[in-house]
Amino acid sequence: MVQEEIRRNNVGTLLRHVHLGGSVSRTALSERMRLNRSTIMALIAELTRAGLVREELPQGTGRAGRPSLVVRPESGRAYVLAFDVAVDRLVAARVALGGIVLDRREAVRPRAGADLDRVVEVLAEFGRRLHGEAPPDALCVGAGASYCGMIRPGDGMVRFGPDLGWVDQAFGAELGRRLGLGLPVSVGNEAHLGALAEQQRGAGANLQNLIYLHGDVGVGGGIIVGGKLLDGDSGYGCELGHMVVNPYDGRPCGCGSHGCLEAEVGERALLDAAGRPAELFGRDAVRAVADDADRGDPAAQEALHRIGDWLGIGVANLCNLFNPGMVIFGGTLREIYPGMAAQVRARIAANALPVARERVRLRTSALGYDATLAGAAELGFSGLLADPLGVLARTAPCSARR
Repeated sequence: MVQEEIRRNNVGTLLRHVHLGGSVSRTALSERMRLNRSTIMALIAELTRAGLVREELPQGTGRAGRPSLVVRPESGRAYVLAFDVAVDRLVAARVALGGIVLDRREAVRPRAGADLDRVVEVLAEFGRRLHGEAPPDALCVGAGASYCGMIRPGDGMVRFGPDLGWVDQAFGAELGRRLGLGLPVSVGNEAHLGALAEQQRGAGANLQNLIYLHGDVGVGGGIIVGGKLLDGDSGYGCELGHMVVNPYDGRPCGCGSHGCLEAEVGERALLDAAGRPAELFGRDAVRAVADDADRGDPAAQEALHRIGDWLGIGVANLCNLFNPGMVIFGGTLREIYPGMAAQVRARIAANALPVARERVRLRTSALGYDATLAGAAELGFSGLLADPLGVLARTAPCSARR
């Protein structure tokens, strides 16, 4: 029994290395897993027979002699359904091993308050369509979703989504029911999942300590400490957007407080500072401010300076608290950070302890707006990566579920 558990763990660990790292040589796998070459070859053989990996010659080695084979993820056998719920859009995708997006669907989400029925209806239809268009012998091994709110661990309940008024909405259970595929839908907070995705395959790949800030209408956050997500006692930690930075005359926040980081640097704060009318909102409006600032528009430049000052205060606090190796700006913050980088750095220099800031790197997201979708896909893959052969044995091909 113990030997079987060790073997199952080794198979999953090897698949995870290939899934996250792409092409990996046998030698590298042996070194990373601290297993001998014959054991590695046996594990690869099992995964190859299962259709999850393949071995092939590396391309363009430029070396004399016979090159060593590399192991790659096989994208045609197993996939997950990934869903991303942002304030103003809904995204669904079919994602293969290696994080390859095979197909996707996207729809606008009106900012119309608590809209569980519509969100689930749209995403379930997208998911069924993506599943139906998969090859008949493909296996859907999981489903994961990212939501812009506070998620109860375990059942996908949205406890609080301040921007559109979601309170105790059974999102995960309802989406799983309407998909009708017999699969549970794992749900996570968008910024938490974005942080994990950037740490696994993005700007912070393989870093042990990083902070991810995700801009949308507000600001979400995810903190990786020692290679693991910091999630708090009940799973609701890292609400960095609700760190109070301006308590005396701060802007009102959707959470009911005043002067939260997201109230001072979020979408409406930027657009108001740039003198944009209330009817303008969304990613395009934010991007327009950044573009105008690049072209020398004084109002847009002043808006970025002001927002950058508040963002810098928030980042300086986070540096003092967590001493991250990297701070990553994602979502709409990725659009506007380049225009406010100098101000953010100035605030960090003025307000963060020298030893806390001396090694921190500031970067924009490498995964762009897909960081949260990539994180949702990783939720879907978690079962397969824990027990690849067991999950495959329990999963029917797409043709049997249609």
